[in-house]
Amino acid sequence: MVRTAMISSVAAAIALMASGAAQAADAVAGKAVFTSQCSTCHVVVKGANTTVGPNLFGVVGRKAGSTTFAYSPAMKAAGFKWTADKLTAYITSPATAVPGNKMPFGGVKDAAKVANLVAYLQTVK
Repeated sequence: MVRTAMISSVAAAIALMASGAAQAADAVAGKAVFTSQCSTCHVVVKGANTTVGPNLFGVVGRKAGSTTFAYSPAMKAAGFKWTADKLTAYITSPATAVPGNKMPFGGVKDAAKVANLVAYLQTVK
């Protein structure tokens, strides 16, 4: 009886992992996403000047629109701190997450890439 329950639990865990539902975000893969899709406009270096976009070093937990970058009025007025959920929404669709922002980017549509990118940004502090 105990063995049957254990086998059932293991089988359920394997099925869950195979479905992708239990897979954790991968910060290393997120760095690759950052390099390929974000680094043209953003840096993640402590104290570095902004470029086309703001420096994203320490972005998680920071108030939106609060660094020395020339943010849009919409971003300055956003009134939230960057959390994993806020970053996920913004990376997926910047125009929907903060209407009127000036980032000319349509968003990352692949949920796994977004999760990995957020995981990477959480490490850059």
